[in-house]
Amino acid sequence: ILQACVHCGFCTATCPTYQLLGDERDGPRGRIYLIKQVLEGAPATARTQTHLDRCLTCRNCETTCPSGVEYGHLLDIGRKVVAQQVQRPWRERTLRQLLLLTLPRPALMKPLFALAYALRPALPRVLQQKLPPRDASTRAGIWPDRPHARKMLILEGCVQPGMAPNINAATARVLDKLGVQLLRAPKAGCCGALRQHLSAEQAALQDMRNNIDAWWPYLQGRDAVEAIVMTASGCGVMLKEYGYHLAHDAQYAAKAARVAALTRDISEVLVGFAPQLQQMVRASSSFGASAEIKLAYHPPCTLQHGQQLRGQVESLLRGLGVTLSLPCDSHTCCGSAGTYSVLQPELANSLRANKLANLQASGPDTIVTANIGCIAHLQGGTATPVRHWIELVARIIA
Repeated sequence: ILQACVHCGFCTATCPTYQLLGDERDGPRGRIYLIKQVLEGAPATARTQTHLDRCLTCRNCETTCPSGVEYGHLLDIGRKVVAQQVQRPWRERTLRQLLLLTLPRPALMKPLFALAYALRPALPRVLQQKLPPRDASTRAGIWPDRPHARKMLILEGCVQPGMAPNINAATARVLDKLGVQLLRAPKAGCCGALRQHLSAEQAALQDMRNNIDAWWPYLQGRDAVEAIVMTASGCGVMLKEYGYHLAHDAQYAAKAARVAALTRDISEVLVGFAPQLQQMVRASSSFGASAEIKLAYHPPCTLQHGQQLRGQVESLLRGLGVTLSLPCDSHTCCGSAGTYSVLQPELANSLRANKLANLQASGPDTIVTANIGCIAHLQGGTATPVRHWIELVARIIA
C-alpha cells in the first residue's frame, strides 16, 4: 500500500480534516508519511496518534487518488501499530472502552435508548443532540410477514434498532410490495466496524465470524436468500470487506467471501425494481403528491467512497417524482464517522455546520441520507427533519 502512493497530493484537496486544519499531517499524504516512518522503525509518539485519530476514515481520498492507494486499510494497520507503542491517557482509554462495551451490543442498546428517550428533556444538551427527536413517523411501523418465493436477509445493526427502528421496517414494507420477503437472523449482531475502528481488531473479527455463523443457514439450500440487504451504509462497507478481513482464516475465508459477494445496499437492490416502484406511484390515488416533497440528499462517505456507489439513490427518488437537491459539497463528510463525533467533537461539529449550511441552502422540507450515524449527527444540528431515504419511499408508495 505504501509503495502505491506517489505523494502527488491530490488527496489533500478532498480531505475534510486537511481543509479544516491546513496541517499536512492531518491529510492522507502526511498520515501515510507518519505510518511509513513508524513501520520503518521510528518511535511512535502521542502526536503521531493524534494525527491518525483525527482521520475520519471517510475514504474520500481513495476516490480522488489516481494510484488506487488503499488508504483505509493502511490506516487500520497504522493505528494498530501506534496503539501498541503509545498508551492513551486514562480518560481516552475509559471513553473508548465504554464505547466498545455498549455500542456494538444491540440487546443492551435498545433498553438504553428507551431509557435515554424517556429522560431526554432532563439530559444535558450535548446528549440530547445525540438522540434524534421521535414522532409517529420515526417509530417502527408494521414488519410484513407474508411469505414470498424471493427472500433476502437484513442486518438489523446495533444502534439503528434502538434509535431509528422504522428504517428496517420501512425497508421490509417496500420489499414486500415488490414480492420479496425480508428476513431477520436473531443471532446476528454488530457488523464489526465499531470495534475495528477503535483498534479492537480481534473483537471485530469475532463479530464477523458470529454474523457469518448466524447467516450461514440462510445461504444454503433451495430457499437460500438472494442477498444480504444493508440499510446502514457504514455496515454495508464493512460487510463487503469481510473477505479481506478474514482472508487469513482457513475456516471462515470462503464463507466470508460469499457473504461479501451477497451484500447489497438497499439502493442497489431497488435499482432493479425502479420501473415497478414508478408504476406504483403512478397508480396511487395520491399521484403527484411526491412532487410536493422537497428533499436535500447527503450521500454518506461509506456509500459513495467506501462502496463506490454514487447516483443510485438520487435516480430512484427523482424517478418517483421527488424534487431532490444535493449540496455543493456532496462529496465531503458530515463529521459523524461512527464514533468520531464522540471522540473528536470539535472537528465533527465544524464539519456538520458546514454540511448543514449547504444542505439547507435549497430550503428542503426534509434532509435524507443512507446511514444511521449521519442521521443522528446531522439531526443534532438542525430542526429540519433528517430521515433515511427508504422511509420516504415507503411513505410515497404506501
